[in-house]
Amino acid sequence: MAGYGQFCPVAKATEIVGEKWTLLVLRELLLGTTRFNDFQRAMSRMSPTLLAKRLRHLEEVGIVIRKKISGQRGYEYRLTAAGKELAPLVEVLAIWGMRWARSQLTDDELDVEFLMRELQRRLQTEHLPDGQTVICLIFDELTKHRDWWLLVDGDVVDLCTEDPGKDVDLYINSSVRTVVEVWEGDLEMRTALRSGSIKAHGPRHLVRTLPEWFGVCLYKDVQRGDPTLMRQISE
Repeated sequence: MAGYGQFCPVAKATEIVGEKWTLLVLRELLLGTTRFNDFQRAMSRMSPTLLAKRLRHLEEVGIVIRKKISGQRGYEYRLTAAGKELAPLVEVLAIWGMRWARSQLTDDELDVEFLMRELQRRLQTEHLPDGQTVICLIFDELTKHRDWWLLVDGDVVDLCTEDPGKDVDLYINSSVRTVVEVWEGDLEMRTALRSGSIKAHGPRHLVRTLPEWFGVCLYKDVQRGDPTLMRQISE
C-alpha cells in the first residue's frame, strides 16, 4: 500500500492496517485464531496468497509474531503487545458496523462459512446436556455447504462440513439469512421457531432450550442507527 505522505498518526496507522482484509485478519487474531488453515476457513473468500502476504506484513511491522509449532509442522501467529492494543479499535468498528451498516447486507455477503465459525465460537455450551451433543444445521437454499455439524462435548465445540458418522441429536433447518438475522439480534429465536422460518427436530429439551444455547453475536444488543440521522450528519 502506498503511503499517504503525511506524518499524521491516523495516516501512519492506516498505512499499516488499512489494506483490504487486514482488519479482518486482526479480528481473527483477537478472537484467538492462530493457524493459517483456520484463518483460511474464517475468511474463505481471501486467497491463500493474499492471506500469507497480509500475515507477513503484520509480522514485519511488529503486530504479529510467527512461532514454530512445537512438535508439529507449520507455524502459529500471535499478537504482540502492539497488536493487542488494536483490540479497542476493532471493537469500536464492530459496534459502528452493527449500528449503521447491518441493514445493508446483500445476499453475496451472507457468508455461511463465517456464520458457522461464529456459531461455533459463540455456542453457550453450559445450557446443553452433559456428554456429547451432535447438532446438524441444514441450509435448505444452498447446494454447496448445505449441511453443517456441530459436535459439542463439554466446553469443546467442533465444526464439521462432512458427516462425522455420529447419531444426530438435533436437526435445524433454515435459510442463511434467517440464521444471520438471529445471530445479529434482529430476529428472536423463539419468533423464528413459532413462524417456522427455523425448524428444529429432536428431543424436546434441546428444542425448548435452543434460544439459550444458540450462539449469537457479541454485539447483538447494539441498536440500529437512524439512516436519516446518518445522512444529516454526513451532509
